[in-house]
Amino acid sequence: MDILLVDGYNIIGAWPELRELKARDLAAARDRLIELMAEYQGFSGYRVIVVFDAHYVQGIEKKFKNHKVEVIFTRENESADERIEKLAVKLGNRKTQIHVATSDFTEQWVIFGQGALRKSARELLIEMAGVEKKIEKSVKKIQEKKPVTRVQISEELAEIFEKWRRGEK
Repeated sequence: MDILLVDGYNIIGAWPELRELKARDLAAARDRLIELMAEYQGFSGYRVIVVFDAHYVQGIEKKFKNHKVEVIFTRENESADERIEKLAVKLGNRKTQIHVATSDFTEQWVIFGQGALRKSARELLIEMAGVEKKIEKSVKKIQEKKPVTRVQISEELAEIFEKWRRGEK
């Protein structure tokens, strides 16, 4: 199994789209990163955990799932780097390969020393662009093979049926 640990604010600060969004709305930038990581997870099969520092969100530690991506807001006075290091040690074993996405050079070396693979924000961005192109191709193929129904239905109703087919609400 492969696990990708993502330093959330580091990636937001490094990706142009997210950096621009953060300037207007930090919560929207976090949500967009989680959406992108859900696409990555769905396409790659990796388990994805996004870790955000507590200093941007005051209060106690929070953990939840969003689009099947695990999201962690660290405890007060705990950095995302510290939590990622702990998770890398806790989750790493012979059957699990840990990947860490951050452009924090010090963090990359600490993680590398623990046996995890490091992935810079730029590398992940390039990989995401490839994933999005492959998803686009798959969608086009599916749309081309879309069976013709004998009963005409509206696009809105077709979308509802498609969501049901996928198990979404």
